[in-house]
Amino acid sequence: MTTQPTISDAESIDRNGGDGWLETRPGERCKIRVSAADTQGAYSVVEIVSSPGDSTPMHVHENEDEHFVVVEGTARIACGDKTIDAPAGSVISLPRKVPHAWGNPSDVPLRVVVTTTPGGVEEVLRLRAQGGDIDMRAVAQSYGVSVVGPLLLQG
Repeated sequence: MTTQPTISDAESIDRNGGDGWLETRPGERCKIRVSAADTQGAYSVVEIVSSPGDSTPMHVHENEDEHFVVVEGTARIACGDKTIDAPAGSVISLPRKVPHAWGNPSDVPLRVVVTTTPGGVEEVLRLRAQGGDIDMRAVAQSYGVSVVGPLLLQG
């Protein structure tokens, strides 16, 4: 008789130290739940909590597709020439090489879980959280991400 592995047999994959939450910009915290290193580069999973009014600029990923699950709140997501408001429970896939952005248009926190395929771009979040005198545009471009427009939610 063979036994199936159980969750208690699994190695812990929270290697961020402390509680694992990274402040990547004012209004955004993230936790890398599964890094590309854990999957031989196949994918990564990041949980993000976004404050009201927070958003990303329009940008393009050359290397990866992004798959969002809206866990709490409502996400405004622009992809190409379309923009939608996605409530909790929504699943949205954003293909590589298509300009997109996302943000929190509401007055309550937004929580999303984002899977990227392949993984690796989550390392930009670790670098961004370190702060300091880092040229984030250059770092992002080294990972194949280019900013191509303004913040989705202009303050």
